[in-house]
Amino acid sequence: MCGIIGIIGERNATPVLLEGLKRLEYRGYDSAGIAVGHGGRIDIRRSEGKLLNLENLVKEQPLTGFLGIGHTRWATHGAPTRDNAHPHRSEHVVVVHNGIIENFRRLRQELSAEGVQFFSETDTEVIPHLVERELKKGINPQDAVRAAIHYLEGAFALGILIQGIEDRMFAVRRGSPLIVGLGTGEQFLASDAQPLVPYTRRMIFLEDNDFVTLDRDGVQITDLSGQPIDRPIKQSNVSSDTADKWPYRHYMLKEIFEQPSVLGETLKGLIHPYHRTVEVASLIEKIDLSQVTYINIVACGTSLHAGMVARYWIEKLAKIPVGVEIASEYRYREPPRLPGSMMVVISQSGETADTIAALRYAKQDGQQVLGIVNVPESTIAREADGVLYTQAGPEIGVASTKAFTTQLLVLACLAIACGRMNNRLPREMEKVLVEELMQIPALMEQVLVRDKDIQQLAQKLMYANGFLFLGRGSCYPIALEGALKLKEISYIHAEGYAAGEMKHGPIALIDEELPVVVVAPHDPLFEKVVSNLEEARARGGRLVVITQDPQEDHRKCKADELIPMSPCGEMTAPILYVVPLQLLAYHIAVLKGTDVDQPRNLAKSVTVE
Repeated sequence: MCGIIGIIGERNATPVLLEGLKRLEYRGYDSAGIAVGHGGRIDIRRSEGKLLNLENLVKEQPLTGFLGIGHTRWATHGAPTRDNAHPHRSEHVVVVHNGIIENFRRLRQELSAEGVQFFSETDTEVIPHLVERELKKGINPQDAVRAAIHYLEGAFALGILIQGIEDRMFAVRRGSPLIVGLGTGEQFLASDAQPLVPYTRRMIFLEDNDFVTLDRDGVQITDLSGQPIDRPIKQSNVSSDTADKWPYRHYMLKEIFEQPSVLGETLKGLIHPYHRTVEVASLIEKIDLSQVTYINIVACGTSLHAGMVARYWIEKLAKIPVGVEIASEYRYREPPRLPGSMMVVISQSGETADTIAALRYAKQDGQQVLGIVNVPESTIAREADGVLYTQAGPEIGVASTKAFTTQLLVLACLAIACGRMNNRLPREMEKVLVEELMQIPALMEQVLVRDKDIQQLAQKLMYANGFLFLGRGSCYPIALEGALKLKEISYIHAEGYAAGEMKHGPIALIDEELPVVVVAPHDPLFEKVVSNLEEARARGGRLVVITQDPQEDHRKCKADELIPMSPCGEMTAPILYVVPLQLLAYHIAVLKGTDVDQPRNLAKSVTVE
């Protein structure tokens, strides 16, 4: 959600800014802009819509200079228009901003009363005017920025240029991620590591209330009172190979087909190849799983669905009660801490604002926190007591696919580790489960072979106005995830339900026009699901069933359409059965002509509440 890139150095800033913004596209955006300083002035180019519009504008109206800032905006305050796009400016101050200024209305009224004229609907535009007001008092630029920050309430990451000062740029972080990249004769600023890795891997991950002055020779970091701060320099391992989706039409499809290989990488990091044991405990030494008596899983969106699946696994294998919480609701309930409790926070980016807030609430309350993330340099990775990495690699498509299945695999290993550590899971059963997990990459290759069949199915279903997704047990959250994927990228309304709950309301929706997509692996609840299918069929629903035995299951389920799956273990079924749902959503979205990789109104990394 929103992206910042900045450079000060000896090369033309414009190509660096535009390339950096390309590498930030995956975060989601609806407008973009850059500002470049040269010859005592700062020029701005902004455009609504895709980055291509900005690139064309810059071709028509070129910019050249040795320092600049750029931004991709995901609209919060004000529509996604050119006037609301960043950077925003006052007479001498130019700002890009990620986050939300919560008290901007009061500040805007105050500044308007002083004669300031505003040209956008954004919360951001108050910031350059606050800095401008301080500059007019005759104080130096650093102190002017620091003084202006004291008026702001909310979360923000800021990149700031001041006209007439071409040897420095400024940055501030509070609550929204911001990274400094250290080069030779040039320094960089970005909201994540992706746009920096083509130029440097030496990075400083800023903390809340850090104030940074960047010049060509280095950076100076202080707190907001001006006291120097020493932050460690980290070597980033983020891959720079994110831009190439060839030979796939979309990043989402590429990432769906990458799942067998990335799941293999996840397994390598968690399972001993010879002993067939899960090696989770050694990766999170600060957390003693044997002492955990309650687990609270906190996440948002797709990550929440992964947590819901994990609840079934952990409670069955380790006999530890598990709660699953929506991160945006968790801390506002002020839940009491239970003795022996551990929080597990799940986030692809590691920067999800609501999940970070829950993590901090739990740590203040004395709980141990385990993070499951995909980005090693993220806030959650730095602040959690222990971290398990999903090893999914960069995920560019906004709708999560490989990040979800790797989260599930990590959580499956966590469930096994908890069961072993508290002596609830016999060693022989652990070996059986590990063998099942080791088969996942090969079994997933067999699922992906069905892609053409699912594409043909999508042609039959693309005109439906709504879908109902059903599942039971650990595949109930997979039904929720299937519905989420479809609505995210095709814009078709879809509901996910526990199949046994269908008769308590959703059955009223079923008629001959409604596709009912049912996740039905051969597990102990299979016959129950068949009974639920009979109820849907009796109301005329179009049954699409994902199950194991093409002939026997077709007879039992009486499906209109059947997606056959290879036999698999009960624990591996959720990881495998979500893939046909990902493909179905993808192909329907392509047929409907939507922007699959960057669906409307969505952001990859939700860094504001």
